[in-house]
Amino acid sequence: MRNVYIVTHPEATHHVENIVGGWHDSTLTPRGVEDARRVAASLRNLLPEYLPGDNGGTMLFSSDLRRTRQTAETISGLLDLEIIFDPGLREQSYGAAEGTPAGSVSRLPPPAQGNRMQHQDGVEGSETRHVWAGRVYSALDRILAAGARDTIVVTHGGSATYLIAAWIGLPLTAAGYVKFRLSPGSITHLNEDNFYHDRRVLDLNLTGHLGIPEPRA
Repeated sequence: MRNVYIVTHPEATHHVENIVGGWHDSTLTPRGVEDARRVAASLRNLLPEYLPGDNGGTMLFSSDLRRTRQTAETISGLLDLEIIFDPGLREQSYGAAEGTPAGSVSRLPPPAQGNRMQHQDGVEGSETRHVWAGRVYSALDRILAAGARDTIVVTHGGSATYLIAAWIGLPLTAAGYVKFRLSPGSITHLNEDNFYHDRRVLDLNLTGHLGIPEPRA
C-alpha cells in the first residue's frame, strides 16, 4: 500500500493583503503559522507508525517558496523528516502580475472551448496551464520514483489540483478543465493498493484539524 498526503500551505500574507501570489514569495501569517502546527499534528495522527526514510518509510517533499517551506519545516520539526525541496511543486507563475493588487493587471481567461492548456493570458512571463501542469506532473513522477510507503507533499492550492489529476492518470492534454477546490491548510489523502494498484482519492480537502467543518459528501 502506498499513501500520498497532499498539504496546501495555510494562510499567507498575499491572501490577507489581496495581492497576486504565484511565485511571489509571501510568508505565512501568524494564523498560517498556527495552522501549520495543526497540519503537522494531524499528519502525526494519520501516520502513527511512520519511519523516516524511503523504501518503506515516510518522505517529505515541498515547494521551495517561503510559505510552503515554512509549512514543511513545521511538519519536519514534529515528525523528524528531511525535507526535499522541488521547484516543480510551485504555484502557477503569473509573471508580471505577481505581487500586484488582485485585479490590477488585466488577464485573459482561457476559452470555454478549444485548447485551454496552451492559452496565453496576455501577462508577460506568465505560465500556460500546459507548462504549469507539466512541471507538476513531472514532480509527482519524481516523488513516486523515490519509493516511499507514505509521502507528504507540501504545495499550493492550484498545483494540488494537478497532483491529484496526475495521480489518477488524467492525461496532461485532457487537464484543461480539471479543478479541485482546496482550502489553505487542507490535507488530501491519496492511496494505491498493492493488489489492483488502483489509485484512490480517499479524502479530499480535509480541514477538520483547522476547526473548519468538513464538507458534506
